[in-house]
Amino acid sequence: MRRYDDPVEVRRGMVAGPGGRQEGPEQFLWKGRLWKVCEIEAHWVETGPWWQSGGVRAVLGSDTDTDMDMDMHTESRPASGSGSAGPGGGPSRDLAARDLAARDLAARDLAARDLAAEREIWRVEAARGLAAAGAGRGVFDLTFDWASGSWLLTRCAD
Repeated sequence: MRRYDDPVEVRRGMVAGPGGRQEGPEQFLWKGRLWKVCEIEAHWVETGPWWQSGGVRAVLGSDTDTDMDMDMHTESRPASGSGSAGPGGGPSRDLAARDLAARDLAARDLAARDLAAEREIWRVEAARGLAAAGAGRGVFDLTFDWASGSWLLTRCAD
């Protein structure tokens, strides 16, 4: 199968599938050409590569921009109005608390965004035009991205 990353317009409806008729992509418009789905061959859900996200790097403390930023801000200075930071507080402790809060926020963002980044894949057999029989058939992977709410044609064997 050839790989693509082309946006498509999809109309959902009832289509023949492995377990009988099921709801899925019924028609799609790809490069100005209408394709009618004859049969759903397979259907699955993939998660996004959450382990490569900036949120994970921030939570693990391996985000290089954050590390460099923290190195610049961890110098020891006396607190305003006193001669020393003292053993139990001061700017270094405040920066550490802010860093911990930032990592906690990044972890929540990760859970809300990266772990929920799912794509629903439909492998369909489709024919050109409204006629389901005849030449011009192919097998296509239609991908619905839940994060963006958009459809892509990701693979094709026509």
